[in-house]
Amino acid sequence: MNLKMIMAFVADDKTDIVMEAARKAGCTGATVITSVRGEGLVPEKTFLGLDLSSQRDVLLFLVAAPRAREILETIARVGRFDEEPGTGVAIQIEIEDAVGLKSQQNALINEIEESL
Repeated sequence: MNLKMIMAFVADDKTDIVMEAARKAGCTGATVITSVRGEGLVPEKTFLGLDLSSQRDVLLFLVAAPRAREILETIARVGRFDEEPGTGVAIQIEIEDAVGLKSQQNALINEIEESL
């Protein structure tokens, strides 16, 4: 099965809209890791030792490779990654092999067949 992993690092207030858009674009599920911290070029400021940076979530999607770019672009558009600095970053990684996808196998195969 030809798969890619999309990793999206998003501001926590964008998680739900990014998840919904990814599902509509063809994702069959995701893993969400909540409350992570990221830093950009300029470190976030603190106030009396308290971190003022907003929380981020990491969204992991295993998707059919032929649909990956479309899903990636959908996530970026809906999350406004290019328009609003600090809202998110998404990348895709080729997956060599995967196990444990039996329950999603038919949906993933259908996605691949539809894109051919």
